[in-house]
Amino acid sequence: MMGESMDYKDYYKILGVDKSASADDIKKAYRKLARKYHPDISKEKNAPQRMAELNEANTVLSDPEKRAAYDSMGDATAAGSGGFQPPPDWDQQEFHFRGRDGAGGEADFSDFFSQMFGQAARARRSRPGSHGAPDMRGQDQHASIELDLEDSYRGAVRSLHLRSTVLDDQGMPSYKDKELQVSIPKGVREGQMIRLAGQGNPGMGKGAAGDLLLEVHFRSDPRWWSEGKDVYQRVPLAPWEAELGGPTRFKTLAGELEVTVPAGYRSGRKLRIKGKGLPAVTPGDLYLVLDVVFPPAASAAQKQAYADFAKAFPGFDARSLS
Repeated sequence: MMGESMDYKDYYKILGVDKSASADDIKKAYRKLARKYHPDISKEKNAPQRMAELNEANTVLSDPEKRAAYDSMGDATAAGSGGFQPPPDWDQQEFHFRGRDGAGGEADFSDFFSQMFGQAARARRSRPGSHGAPDMRGQDQHASIELDLEDSYRGAVRSLHLRSTVLDDQGMPSYKDKELQVSIPKGVREGQMIRLAGQGNPGMGKGAAGDLLLEVHFRSDPRWWSEGKDVYQRVPLAPWEAELGGPTRFKTLAGELEVTVPAGYRSGRKLRIKGKGLPAVTPGDLYLVLDVVFPPAASAAQKQAYADFAKAFPGFDARSLS
């Protein structure tokens, strides 16, 4: 029987969700906060501490068995200096364990978690005749990967460095750094998940390891950007190309293309090229955003050409168009 008091942990508050939150709500809240506080990518000063709290809360609330047991304690906030005391015979309950997301292991969790969930499990493993924890699949691990937009057109292989969890013969976690070679499939999109089977947290007993889920993000580039499967690319035009129009060759993310530019340039005009966006069963479209580029007048003849150009348009006032 456990009679020792401790500080109560409000796991719902830590994840910023209501007690009525669905399993999907909890998963989304955890992923959002994990992206903000993961020590490998976060600039927040308290990132390791917050990540440990998030891992602990997610470990309990993402598991129906542990969540139900946690909810059965009721609204148990610490009262006065006495702290929170576990219900009678709490240590007789069974809780099954498996690997957890993120960088923290049970050793990083609070005394509250250890006494409410960890102590009973370890005690059962040490009982004579105990067969230990059942075989359980490891939890999936989440991380992000930053790519160039070109990678989606051609596919690529990228190196990814991660800190992974390993379990010793007694099932206790430790950590090691590993490098993975990740194959990037053609057509991958912003926010899409790439699943690497068996590269997540280890399972318990003979349970298989979880998967590693990589959320794709494209590096910012002033030359191009994507919106879903559609791609937008800025392309330069000479003044005479912009005004006279006609067949014009462009180097694009989809390769070199010949496109007919309509005569009479208008600022912000886009040319749609169907099916030349990100690859897919139904590929996206490519939009060329036309930018007029004026050649510098370096020689006397070039300067004279600009002077003659001005004479050809008497009375033209560019400011009157703004």
